[in-house]
Order: sequence, then structure tokens, then C-alpha cells
Amino acid sequence: MNSLRGIDLNLLVVLEALLAERHISRAALRLHLSQPAVSHALGRLRQLLDDPILVRGKGGLVLSARAHELSGPLAEALSQVRILLGPSGFQPATARRSFRLAMSDYGALVVLPRLLRALRKAAPNIDLVVSQASREGMTAQVADGEIDMALGVFSYQPEGVQSAELFRESYACAVDAATVRDTGRLDQVAYLARSHVLVATHSERMDAIDAAVARLGGRRKIACVVPHWSVAPALIGGTNLVLTTARRSLSALEEDSRYAIFEPPFALEDFTFSMIWHERTEADPAHAWLRERVLAAAASQESEEPISLRG
Repeated sequence: MNSLRGIDLNLLVVLEALLAERHISRAALRLHLSQPAVSHALGRLRQLLDDPILVRGKGGLVLSARAHELSGPLAEALSQVRILLGPSGFQPATARRSFRLAMSDYGALVVLPRLLRALRKAAPNIDLVVSQASREGMTAQVADGEIDMALGVFSYQPEGVQSAELFRESYACAVDAATVRDTGRLDQVAYLARSHVLVATHSERMDAIDAAVARLGGRRKIACVVPHWSVAPALIGGTNLVLTTARRSLSALEEDSRYAIFEPPFALEDFTFSMIWHERTEADPAHAWLRERVLAAAASQESEEPISLRG
């Protein structure tokens, strides 16, 4: 390892895919290589690094401790190599690149369709690999170089992580319209008397809505906890359940007479939906171009027709 002579830099690209996918077949698909070719490269990497890299664990392959340590430095090194060896200007129409993004299904609903349409039109050979994790998990993945960027609501940014606001979001309530036929909405008393659907990755944690209700001296009765924003609206039809969620996730229901959508009967602060990335990618023209496309997709989503949640 004291000499770079004879080391194939393509092995580092394979290593990057293996660390991200943690699966030989998926890494091969991502790299447009055969599975035997990736297996052979993994063998060479194991010899080069004197480490197994991928080891058997519960549910499949997991990264070795050494492989975890390599994630951040490898991402930074490859980013600089791509800048060094790439063309002086990024050419979207001919560029071949795969980006790793993380977001909840809410982010996928409001940003991803428009982003993907823009990429297919301007850069058909740019691929996206989208994953989901908790806010803390996505932030750590960006910091460690496991993903290129993340979209979400982030309250903490470690050193080196940059951010840009995509939009401000507010809350709205949705119920089956037949249950509020006279008023079209719920007051505080009626709101707290009903059972609720909660969207939460970690159900044990109090969210902003419950914190606001607690300040009023009340408490919501949660009848169903789901980790997905997109499925939640479908759960309230034909019930007296209440869903309080991000307004954009309800856009497809606004013209549906079966549902009533209204402002929460108490004050809830708006929140910021952001994009985060690591400063190591600041000088990468392809990454900068993608960030611009994400910003444009987030800005344009308010002016387009809502995306249907129904099949």
C-alpha cells in the first residue's frame, strides 16, 4: 500500500459500489458489469486491503469494521479524482454517472417525479439510486460519504455538511368528509376526541404535532402508526380517524369530495424541507448540476398538477 504503482483505480469504483450496495449482484447491476467480474474485483480488493470488506451477517452481507472506516475517505478521494480526470465542464447530455440519494417517501412524492423527468430529458445516462433512512441516519450517511445527498427535515448538521432550503411546508388535517358534513372541519375538542393516524419512523418519539397538543394540555389517541407518508391518506377513508400531516402530501385529495382538508385547530409552526450534501462534493461540477436540478424540481412542484396517490 506504500506505492500506487500497479493499483487499478477502477477497483476503487467497484469498492464504492460494494460499500453502498453491500451486495455483489446489486453492485454489478449498478456498475453495468457481470457478477463474476465484480466477484473477481472483490477478491483483488480483499488482497489489496488485507480485509474481507463484506462478511456474512444476519440477513446477508455486512461491512467489515475496516470497510466502514473506508467509506468517508473513499468518497472524498473518488470525488477529487473525478474532478481531476473529468472534463473541464460537465456535459449532462453525454455524462454517465450514478448518484445516491436518500429521502422519505414524502420527499419522493413531492420532488422525485419532477427531478427524474428533468434528468431523463437533459441527462439520460445519469442514474439515481434512492434509499430511505431516519433523519439522523441520512445525515450520518452524507457525512460518511455513503450517499451523495439527502432530502428531508434536518435539525442537526455535522461539520462539513452543507444545506439548502427547498421549500417551507405547513401542516393540514384530513378526515373522511362524511364525518364532518355540517362543519367541514374539527375544533380542538372534536379533534382530541377522535383517534388519529401518526406518520413516524420511530413511533416512540413525540413529533411536533404531539408536542403542540401537549402544550394545550391534551393528548392524541393514536390508532395507527405508519412509517410512510404516502399511504396515510388512504387510511382515513370510511373511518372517523384524523390525519395531521404535511400539506403537500395531501395535494391529491384536495379535489376529492370524499375527504375534508382543513387547517389544524391549534397553532403548528411551519417547517423547512432541505437538501444536504458534504462539502467534499462542492467542486464537483456534476454534483453541483444535480443540486441545481433538485432545487428546480422543488420550486416547480407547486405549479404543477398534484400527483395522484391512487393507482
